[in-house]
Amino acid sequence: MKLNNLEGYILAAVAAAAYGTNPAFAIPLYEQGMNPNSVLLFRYLLGLPIIAFIMKKRNITFMLRKDELPQVVILGILMALSSLTLFESYKYMNSGIASTLLFVYPIMVAVLMIFIFHEKFKISVGLCLAIMSVGLFLLMKPQGDSSLSLIGVLLVMLSAGTYAVYIILVNVSKTVKNIPTTKLLFYVLLTGTVLYIIIIPLGVELTYPTRNAGWWSLIALAIIPTVISLACTTRAIQLIGSTPTAIFGALEPVSAVILSVTFLNQTITAREIIGAVLIILATTIVVADNSVDRIILHVRKMFPRHPRNTKR
Repeated sequence: MKLNNLEGYILAAVAAAAYGTNPAFAIPLYEQGMNPNSVLLFRYLLGLPIIAFIMKKRNITFMLRKDELPQVVILGILMALSSLTLFESYKYMNSGIASTLLFVYPIMVAVLMIFIFHEKFKISVGLCLAIMSVGLFLLMKPQGDSSLSLIGVLLVMLSAGTYAVYIILVNVSKTVKNIPTTKLLFYVLLTGTVLYIIIIPLGVELTYPTRNAGWWSLIALAIIPTVISLACTTRAIQLIGSTPTAIFGALEPVSAVILSVTFLNQTITAREIIGAVLIILATTIVVADNSVDRIILHVRKMFPRHPRNTKR
């Protein structure tokens, strides 16, 4: 395995685990009366100086070329809309289920890359997507007799769709690939911040935390699922491509389950354990895709298809 590939896989896994902390920090802020737009506005605002400090330390210029600006703004809008629709969905459904549903986006990425950008279909990718879908289904069981909210599901699907397009654009744009990761992230967050500010005069109230713990939750949101997750995601895409990075994103529900059991004293069922194991298996297949493809092809050769006898 190439060193760059290994680094890309590790970064993709870290990004997924970090993004899985979103509900843990956002839900307590909702309980303090904050709305999704305000939570995200402060999340992005607090993340900007962190990224700016890193850029300064690395002597990365803040200047953008004319051909870079439009693409960076589009990426920022896509990321902001993806975050907003996901955080809005938490108001209509269990945040764990929403976070799990979000990870239909690897399937969206794989399909779009094959049919629009003519990426070669690999047997291993199809296999891991199938296994991952079963794992996500097992993790997605609603609590008790509750049913899924249609509005909530639609919001999550919109979030998944915009995030899938974001990942693909980062991968296919040669201009974006040449932008340093931290610089790209800075302007993605800046665009999102402007968008969330624009929404406020349109009738969305600006709300604040009512307790000190709320500000710590906002700082944690700015660092873990924003700076760490998005930076690792962007770099992973540049190293290993969109489809593997997207599939590794399915580790997020696994991290969410582990977090809830470890820190929130919630129980875990056998169904959830099996779902998590299947998702881990799917991501393992991505890492060893060439070997898996060779094994599958070898097995197929062992059982050749015989033409049907058309004689009557």
